[in-house]
Amino acid sequence: MFGLRKKTEMPTAETALPGRDMQMPVPESHFVLGTKLKGPWPAHLQIAMFGLGCFWGAERKFWVCDGVHSTQVGYAAGITANPTYEEVCSGGTGHNEVVQVVYDPQIISYEALLTVFWESHNPTQGMRQGNDVGTQYRSGIYCFSEAQKQAAEASRMTFQARLTEAGFDAITTEIIDAPVFYYAEDYHQQYLGKNPNGYCGLGGTGVSCPIGLTQ
Repeated sequence: MFGLRKKTEMPTAETALPGRDMQMPVPESHFVLGTKLKGPWPAHLQIAMFGLGCFWGAERKFWVCDGVHSTQVGYAAGITANPTYEEVCSGGTGHNEVVQVVYDPQIISYEALLTVFWESHNPTQGMRQGNDVGTQYRSGIYCFSEAQKQAAEASRMTFQARLTEAGFDAITTEIIDAPVFYYAEDYHQQYLGKNPNGYCGLGGTGVSCPIGLTQ
């Protein structure tokens, strides 16, 4: 029980793992889309960031969307600099497994991305998603502008009403300014593109989110 409790409690600056200065090396190109995996991005594109459970399945939810230019998985909203997967899984970094989404707002709106986010997982579970337990599996929306934050908070209120009607508990999703994004290891990038039958622990609530239906 102690180990499980440690994995579901956020570390402090004093207790977090120390990390390192070296950044994680990643491939030049997206395995599925063929676009760049690192910026700088063309000026007409925008960035969104979400945490919704294991990032393998989460990333695939977004790369299949029309208007998404690139996706990357990584670690964010924690303390440890440039963490490894093993460190994140230990509960000692405070990071969430996140997907960074580079998209064309002329083709897909931020609200449409929020719909994918809400419908692809259960945002009422706290520090877990299904059988995956730990701080890295919490639900989160990380905003790059005030407009994104306002849209995210409005969508949370709208979806909460739908969830309440369906008998679900309160949403536990954190909505904060976008933190530093640390790339995950090479083998995590587009994992389900490289391993189509690989593990995907995502499961939505079955409740539809009535935003982003028109772009």
